[in-house]
Amino acid sequence: MASALSSLRYGDSLSVVAISGATAVLCEAISWLLIYRTATYNSLRATIERHSRKLDAMKASASNSSSSSSAGAGASGSSQPAGSSSSRAKKMDRVETSLKDAARELSLSKLKSGAVVAAVLFVVFGLLNSLFEGRAVAKLPFAPVPLVQRMSHRGVPGNDPTDCSMVFLYFLCSISIRTNLQKLLGFAPPRAAAAAGGGLFPMPDPKLSCTPP
Repeated sequence: MASALSSLRYGDSLSVVAISGATAVLCEAISWLLIYRTATYNSLRATIERHSRKLDAMKASASNSSSSSSAGAGASGSSQPAGSSSSRAKKMDRVETSLKDAARELSLSKLKSGAVVAAVLFVVFGLLNSLFEGRAVAKLPFAPVPLVQRMSHRGVPGNDPTDCSMVFLYFLCSISIRTNLQKLLGFAPPRAAAAAGGGLFPMPDPKLSCTPP
């Protein structure tokens, strides 16, 4: 396929884009086979969405309650009991902790497919590197800043800053194509998982780190 496209005017560019698209489809197929179709993944995803909705509802309820209590305090001079606010905060903390735990487990469940996908990407990158080494595969519409130019012009002979290397074009295609493909197929990670910060190496909880010994 790459040799057939290379005979066209923009053959090298089309070859890199086509191979990147095919690789993205293959990677998502592997992820679906190993992860997305499993009951564990679907259960964790449903748990994250359920905890996220519950936490949003609790935050909205707390905000409304705080607004109404402030208005009541201004009118009658009374305030909401501290016990009720403390109980609500503890419930929110428990739901938020459960959300983070589920998000962390979701990240761990992707490790197996992540290793296979990384191996596929490594092989494809080696193939493309052997096909387009030392060749400009595209022309950029402008000269990039020096920091970007180090990657966009990497391995390309000559001094034309608009010459684009295979590495840079493949990098852009891999990010854009696979991200949009995940959204199209419904495989994109839940937004609540990213918002919860429950990755493999989560940030420490400021409530705990600020607690005096």
